[in-house]
Amino acid sequence: MSRPESANSGEASSPGPVASSSPVGLPSEGQLRDTVRAIARVQQEGGALPWPDGHTDPWDHVECAMALTVGGLFDEARAAYRWLRRMQAEDGSWAMSYDGTRILDASVDANQCAYVAVGVWQWWLVTQDLELPTEMWPHVHRALNLVVDLQQPTGHVAWGRSPIGTVSPDALLTGSSSIYQALRCGIALAELVGDPQPDWELAAGLLQHAIVAHREMFLDKGRYSMDWYYPVLGGAIRGTAAVDLLAERWDEFVIAGYGARCVSDRPWVTGAETAELAIALITIGDFDRGRSLLVDIQCLRESDGTYWTGLVVDDGLYWPVEASSWTSAAVVLACDALAGGTSYQLFAGHELPAGVPIPADVCRRHGSDCAVAEAAAAGAMAALVGHR
Repeated sequence: MSRPESANSGEASSPGPVASSSPVGLPSEGQLRDTVRAIARVQQEGGALPWPDGHTDPWDHVECAMALTVGGLFDEARAAYRWLRRMQAEDGSWAMSYDGTRILDASVDANQCAYVAVGVWQWWLVTQDLELPTEMWPHVHRALNLVVDLQQPTGHVAWGRSPIGTVSPDALLTGSSSIYQALRCGIALAELVGDPQPDWELAAGLLQHAIVAHREMFLDKGRYSMDWYYPVLGGAIRGTAAVDLLAERWDEFVIAGYGARCVSDRPWVTGAETAELAIALITIGDFDRGRSLLVDIQCLRESDGTYWTGLVVDDGLYWPVEASSWTSAAVVLACDALAGGTSYQLFAGHELPAGVPIPADVCRRHGSDCAVAEAAAAGAMAALVGHR
């Protein structure tokens, strides 16, 4: 879920092509097949699904594998998961960046490690084929155990670990929201393969509580649109609260007729963020605005099915000058969600386990402390919520 740095017309290293006028309507089924095949074309021999510059990160790799699965390219999706199996370290981690099988950045991002659970659960939803979930289960198990080990008593998850093993105490709201979805998918996978993981259920409940009740625990990345909509996209916030959250900063982040900004202070809309925002809207029943956003970003589409990463609205120039596989993947998943496909089931999460519910009345504020965090730190959390 890495994204390029923010842009405006003065920051682009070289001018991109001038954007074409946006076509009317959504891509057809045939056009979406072209987009899925375009993702497959960038897949390396070993199964990695890289960025345009050739590096691969585990989160965007999984997102591309999910688009391949939705598009019916099952052999290519299997190859992507085989690459993950080969690259995983014994402790359950993946490095942040690879060139094929060579590690470029040995740092570990908890969210990048967790997302494999979402991809494997999606495979099951699409195919009902148990072979791949069974093969991937040991790897999902190790990955989510690593993530749970990075969870702090306050419920938030430390964002990662340096190449020398130093754990960052900081947490990211976007990443934690995505991890919440991954834990829910992991719990569902555990039930599917007959290996329940009650610790993950407790971890999911604590994390959801932190996201909903204790935003102050997370680093302030408020200028990024992902921090705005990811608590809804990841499923931690639903109902009226989700509607209100998306309404709060809509005018700040959404440029009518173009899509969603990556950052609030730049006239730069990005395809992936817009598609993800569309999914978030769709999961709470706002299909009309979700569809409108997807129509808006068809100006990023090329005739070969690829999508430019973003558009500088003031200049009408594509930036960066690249067509990214993960942007294409986000569009495919969003269109499938809009059509009521398995992506809707995956992101709406109506049938996913939610983890241990943390009753609102157990959270008592004392200065900057939280009774939930205090109980978790004391090992009393299970008793507090009546679990196990």
